[in-house]
Order: sequence, then C-alpha cells, then structure tokens
Amino acid sequence: MSELERGLKCPTLDKIEELASTMGIHPVTLLVECFKLRDETDTKKIFDRVSQELASLKDS
Repeated sequence: MSELERGLKCPTLDKIEELASTMGIHPVTLLVECFKLRDETDTKKIFDRVSQELASLKDS
C-alpha cells in the first residue's frame, strides 16, 4: 500500500477492485477520491465531466 501511496507502483484494475472491496466501497469511489485529491477538485466537477463523457460515448 505504501508503494502505491508514494507513486512507486501503478495498480492494475484488479488491484483497485481488491483495495476497494477491502475498504467496502465501489472501485469508482476509490478512483474519484484519488483524482479529487490529486487535482484538488470537487466531486461534483468530476461527476459532471464523467457524465458528459459517458453521454458522448453513448451518442457515438
């Protein structure tokens, strides 16, 4: 875990899912929290962007 926190390792999707499961949360919740901290942005902005991008993918 400390290697992930220090940026020495990049987790696979399976590892993210495993970590989230251990924490009792959805993997997307873990990813959102990581991006929120890294980019110093709020959750609403992240979800607004994701929502727009998902709508765009649906229209493609």
